[in-house]
Amino acid sequence: MKITKKVSPKKLIAIPVAVLVAAAAFALPASAATPTRYITVNAEGVVQVTPDAVRLNATVTNIASTSAAALSQTSAAAAKVRAALKAKMIETKDVKTTSITVYPEYNYTQDKGSVQIGYRASQSFEVIIRNATNAGAIVDDVVAAGGDTVQIQGATPFVLDSAKATASARAAAVANARAKARSYAQLLDVKLGKVTFLVENSSPISYPSFAGVAKAADSMSTEIDLGKQDVTVSITIRWSLG
Repeated sequence: MKITKKVSPKKLIAIPVAVLVAAAAFALPASAATPTRYITVNAEGVVQVTPDAVRLNATVTNIASTSAAALSQTSAAAAKVRAALKAKMIETKDVKTTSITVYPEYNYTQDKGSVQIGYRASQSFEVIIRNATNAGAIVDDVVAAGGDTVQIQGATPFVLDSAKATASARAAAVANARAKARSYAQLLDVKLGKVTFLVENSSPISYPSFAGVAKAADSMSTEIDLGKQDVTVSITIRWSLG
């Protein structure tokens, strides 16, 4: 037996009406919302500082009839270089071996072509000189200790402790960003509100200027020109607009 239940017409209408009211309630706030207005600018701060340290790259190299002899002679010359660095108060932690190589050495002539003349052994160092004013004298002592076996690949000034310079560059970046934002606000006839977003786009970047290694005019000692170095901080800041 099938039983059919009668439903009142009023109840049938009540369900869709309730759904429509609920949908309207959710739709109103979204349609009435006002987009947030803001201005975003990028800026850099740059300060110039005098480097306080020098990175010295040097190599000791020798040629001998056997690879063992070449390496032994190079090791002896390298020990003299280390002793010279120690005498100049360079700590062990600031002396790093970057490579040791041993390979056949050839001489080329037009009549005989390539002829092996022995073996070359080399040991390369990277030395951090924390007092830049002593760098020239240290270069002279390294060359004197190693003699003709020493090659100087470079003496590069750099900023050992850039914290203070970075703080100054960061302050300059913020000042530049604020000036740029105020300029735009004036052009658009709006008012700057609060800062809502800030990000430092990059770590401090140092751009060393060229520094030469040359003999001083009034003496036979080596003089290293430190030059200037740029420390740069780049930022992005967003202000709300009134």
